[in-house]
Amino acid sequence: MKRQFFKFLADLRFAICLLLIIALSSIIGTVIEQNLSIETYKVSYPLNNPVFGFLSWDIILKFGFDHVYKTWWFIFLIGLFGVSLLMCTAIQQIPELKIARRCQFFRTKHPFRKLKISTCLKLVNLNKLIFKIKENRYSIFQQKNIVYCYKGLIGKFAPIIVHFSMILVLFGSVIGALNGFNAQEIIPKTEMFHIQNILDNGQFTLIPKTSARVNDFWITYSEEKTINQFYSNISILDQTGNEVIQKTLYVNLPATYRHINYYQTDWTLLALRLKKNAVNLVTQYPLVNFIDDKNKIWISWIPTNTKLSDGFSILISNLQGYCSVYDKSGSFLGNIELNESFNSVSPLTLVDVISCTGLQIKIDPGLPLIYSGFAFLMLSTLTSYITYSQVWIVNDNKSIYIGGNTSRAKYGFEIEFFKLTI
Repeated sequence: MKRQFFKFLADLRFAICLLLIIALSSIIGTVIEQNLSIETYKVSYPLNNPVFGFLSWDIILKFGFDHVYKTWWFIFLIGLFGVSLLMCTAIQQIPELKIARRCQFFRTKHPFRKLKISTCLKLVNLNKLIFKIKENRYSIFQQKNIVYCYKGLIGKFAPIIVHFSMILVLFGSVIGALNGFNAQEIIPKTEMFHIQNILDNGQFTLIPKTSARVNDFWITYSEEKTINQFYSNISILDQTGNEVIQKTLYVNLPATYRHINYYQTDWTLLALRLKKNAVNLVTQYPLVNFIDDKNKIWISWIPTNTKLSDGFSILISNLQGYCSVYDKSGSFLGNIELNESFNSVSPLTLVDVISCTGLQIKIDPGLPLIYSGFAFLMLSTLTSYITYSQVWIVNDNKSIYIGGNTSRAKYGFEIEFFKLTI
């Protein structure tokens, strides 16, 4: 019973069925937005008008379709598929490798009839034939008048490496889902921050008690005034607030410290600092963001009296400090740049533009295993191109029977076999 059960787990058809179920579950997790609020699912998948006629928000929450990759049933499928791969490796692949390493002599001429490539040679010197085979890098084993040769044994390791790589990827994915987290923070320049806004975390995640400071944030622009790259300079702080390390990150180059990854994801403008030239007083005015069809635009209202009813508005769309000024009726008054005075409405100077950087903070402890799995998978792909070939020889009086077999590249093996026998 145990042997039959293990054979069932190692069966290729069972593994393919599991893989299809896992693929279908992954499609569900891709189509249905993950880790959103219940209200969002109620709006997108209402009970009175279910998607596809059956998919409503209660079904999504009941079966965990809102967090597919962390549900018990998905992790169980992953584990069962990993066990199937292990059983297949132990019951099928490793025994086949052991058999391939053995010396499998043909002692009579009858087995050659079962080979697709075989022939009988007359008046041929056996030693010269063996020398030709040795030149083709075969390992040769001889017992008196019978010879067994093989090469490309490393190609037999390819299926085992494939299974090992898949297990690493699956195991790494499960560890990342159970122990990783994803946070998003919007931090003004020069401010300290802690990891607080957790968007996603696993059941066994421990949020690190770390803090950091945004030293600076800047944007580089192209000649066409379009954004080229975002940069953030951050300092990682210890528990007493002292700087441990300083790093500069930008899009596609995260900063990493103690397995915590900091990614540059977004930015925004927070406020304008204006100096009223008459009283030499610097005042900070908040900015409100709205988005048009193409660009981000921020607007601020600058009052000119204590009742806040009179004043003018300033629009800004970048971090270069180039602003447009409008009166309360919407008429254009002019432009103002950083450290430039504006005297059309009220004598003032634009001192600074306060910006915020958007940082994504992630920990994925399974990522090294996933990368290692894909590295082994590439190795197995290269290894699989190595052909495992076998040649048998029986010297029967004045006749030499020779035949061969190969795992792949049969046309190339036929040419090689023909050159050995001419």
